[in-house]
Amino acid sequence: KEDQGFTKAGSAQRCLRERGKHNDLDNVCYTSRHHTFFEMLGNVSFGDDFKEEAILLAWSFITDELNLEKDRLWITIFQDDDEAATIWLDKVGISEDRLVRLGEASNFWSMGDTGPCGPCSEIFYDHGDHIDGGPPGTSNEDGDRFVEIWNLVFMQYIQDKPYNVVGDLPAKNIDTGMGLERMAMILQEKDSPFEIDTFSSMYEELKKYIVNKDKKYERIVLDHVKTSTFMLSDGVVPTNEGRGYVLRRIIRRAVRAIYRLTGELTSLEFLISVVIEDYKNTYKDLEKNESKIINLFKKEEELFQNTLVKGNQEIISILENKKTLDENDAFYLFETFGFPFEL
Repeated sequence: KEDQGFTKAGSAQRCLRERGKHNDLDNVCYTSRHHTFFEMLGNVSFGDDFKEEAILLAWSFITDELNLEKDRLWITIFQDDDEAATIWLDKVGISEDRLVRLGEASNFWSMGDTGPCGPCSEIFYDHGDHIDGGPPGTSNEDGDRFVEIWNLVFMQYIQDKPYNVVGDLPAKNIDTGMGLERMAMILQEKDSPFEIDTFSSMYEELKKYIVNKDKKYERIVLDHVKTSTFMLSDGVVPTNEGRGYVLRRIIRRAVRAIYRLTGELTSLEFLISVVIEDYKNTYKDLEKNESKIINLFKKEEELFQNTLVKGNQEIISILENKKTLDENDAFYLFETFGFPFEL
């Protein structure tokens, strides 16, 4: 309600996604596009530029400034958004066979069950046929070949329940987002965002410790150490509920992964220092909070390492009396010692 004196803004947000449409925490080690921590670059317009201006600016930035190949770009729109379709086809000149109409679940965005909402349009990049996966809207769209890099949300309606539009907003707004890691992956010609420069220094340190090479566990360590470093710096502490439980899960998943890579209870403190060194010029609180981050991480790390030791001892004891573990043993180990089933 208060006039801020501007109608456009840009932002660079550090984001954490632990669950959602793609349940990122479970997918982070299996795909080449999911992180729990990522940076989102946004542009917003408050009652000023709208659909045509936003689409043309996004396209111009991606193709003219970043020089992405136009033939590699695919567009999705909400199935009923004929206005967006006309802009993409007639103003931009996108090929009709690379314009895909999708339903509410994919291309209609809202701030909640009620309130502002609107159709959206996404830009996908085709990484090439050497990678598995199909275009958006196909049965194999969840592969890594076609990856969303930009989302344009056209906030123009009000809903009283999910997907039930009851009116127009008094001022139409634009909210866009571009994934920094996904765009860096393209510009640096990598097949995975885990190979870009904001992970390379971490991996150079990590590989010194690896005994059992496994890309899945390497990705978990790289992603989760970075995520927990930022969470701890922002004041989240490991607990058994809420944000603290998310952090506890992330740290313990990293501990399990480094254990699988090294065969030992190796502390991950050495990687925290690398994250802070990489990001301290942009996020200055990291260096200021370094001792707090490391101390809290090591405390949680040691708690879970003790769990792993006790669980291993109990497994040895069980196997002295029988040849294999069954589901009852797995349940007992988890309930009594917190020992993870996957280990």
